[in-house]
Amino acid sequence: MKSLLLVRHAKSSWENDALNDFDRPLNERGKKEAPEMAKGLIKNKIDIDCFISSPARRAKKTAKLFVNEYERDESEILLIAELYHASVQTFINVVSELNDSYETVAIFSHNPGITEFVNILTDVRIDNMPTCGIFAVKSEINSWAGFADAKKALWFFRYPKMQQNS
Repeated sequence: MKSLLLVRHAKSSWENDALNDFDRPLNERGKKEAPEMAKGLIKNKIDIDCFISSPARRAKKTAKLFVNEYERDESEILLIAELYHASVQTFINVVSELNDSYETVAIFSHNPGITEFVNILTDVRIDNMPTCGIFAVKSEINSWAGFADAKKALWFFRYPKMQQNS
């Protein structure tokens, strides 16, 4: 059994128009919501074996905030350049190349690619992956190489506003 958590980066700041998109930081809301979402996973005893992120500042910071809540070392985050403005095929390629020793993997990335990818995984469709949203699926496979063609089931879908209301 393999589990994949797809996490859109937390809310970013548009305060500085001079910054290029890649370098946009998280805003205060994003810095607050990312640890809260990670705490929700921990509370539900969801272990993560591997954290993978786009190297863009806002995605990497979101991953770091999750890793810190898990009391893991930030150096464990695998940065994959292709996850910035990733296509569905890029997500498929990244997942298919994961080490089979990982049972549960979290990938931190961006819209529109992350929404497009989650919409091909199961029968569940979403219009827009919210910032710091987590779309998680499970598949009864032993090797990540077979993930693309394997049957997958929605495990859960959470986002900050949903968590605040529960």
